[in-house]
Amino acid sequence: MAAVCSSSLFRRLRPGLPAAAVLATAVLATALTAAPPAGADTAYPQVAPAPGGAAAFAAEPTGTAPPPPTSTPSTPSTTPFPPSAPTNLTATQVRSTSVTLTWTAATRGCCPVVGYDITYYQAFDDVVYGVSLGDVTTATITTYIQPGRQYSFRVSARDGDGRRSPSTDALTVVTPVTDTGPDTTPPSAPQNLTVGDVTASTATLSWSPSTDDTGVLGYDVYRFDGWYTSTRVATVPGTTYTAALPPETPLRTLYYVRARDAAGNVSIASNTVTLPTTTTPPPPPPSTCRVTYRNQSEWPGGFVATVTVQNTGTAPIDGWIVTFSFPGDQQVTTAWNATVGQTGAAVTARNADWNRVIAPNGSTTFGFQGRWSASDAPPTGFSLNGAPCTAG
Repeated sequence: MAAVCSSSLFRRLRPGLPAAAVLATAVLATALTAAPPAGADTAYPQVAPAPGGAAAFAAEPTGTAPPPPTSTPSTPSTTPFPPSAPTNLTATQVRSTSVTLTWTAATRGCCPVVGYDITYYQAFDDVVYGVSLGDVTTATITTYIQPGRQYSFRVSARDGDGRRSPSTDALTVVTPVTDTGPDTTPPSAPQNLTVGDVTASTATLSWSPSTDDTGVLGYDVYRFDGWYTSTRVATVPGTTYTAALPPETPLRTLYYVRARDAAGNVSIASNTVTLPTTTTPPPPPPSTCRVTYRNQSEWPGGFVATVTVQNTGTAPIDGWIVTFSFPGDQQVTTAWNATVGQTGAAVTARNADWNRVIAPNGSTTFGFQGRWSASDAPPTGFSLNGAPCTAG
């Protein structure tokens, strides 16, 4: 397998945003000079104006025929055909910090194929990365590949005269959060995200459930500005979420969903949907839950804690997910009365089958053991099914 010859990055154009936002920056080596492959969702103006910025026109005839040409113009090439697009783009290995791709070689056009260009980008980000290869049909991409992220790849061929083929269809993968843990398989992507009931201040999102080899812990709901900022707005146990209508902004407001398992692996994102906007954001709803965190015991390097979840509303809670973040460097090692997952400082705890329902004025308690080194400070902010809870 040939080594990567060059690497580059540039910014994608987003729908409705000015072309001036495009950025091209060479990194690691000489930047790719190819225009984006045909079929990509990016447009890059590459038209050179005539000298002085104006088109050049022939002078009007004066009545005197011009002299005959002194030489016969050369005949244009009749075979300026680029290579065909590569086919069968496949990820043969997806690891936390690398993706190995293979494809079927392109068919030459007028000239032999001398190499391939790979472009790729992280989902819901505006930076596109590129690598230039020799005449190979496999490559392992490591640059800018991070754990637990979604990437889309395309491959195009080029010949010795610089002609480039159309690109392959996009291949989308999601990297695992670890290569050595007991669970390195992400859940399947949620399907058919739709907008259901819409009121003056809210809209209900729903989607088809995901599957996972060890079980889906919950679903992360994200708000995306259509450019490069995604915000996780909730983690819920089921396949619906009621979102407050977003305020009007100059950018787009899209929503999407990812499934998450207890090991922290995330799925490929669902499709995106747009919610109606409102000029007056609604006030936050009153809290209908209280979460109490207690450190039962602590010793150098370890601790045991319990979390009590109380339903302070008037309706039963049927299925719950509690989320919070540790302010210190705590790491959960074992848990009881709930399925607990952790990614960085963020902790997600989902009900067991027997404590799924919390009656009005009722409560349930789960606990865990963990380790720490620098700080075992207790968390102070909690959410239940995406809604903030009173701490206490």
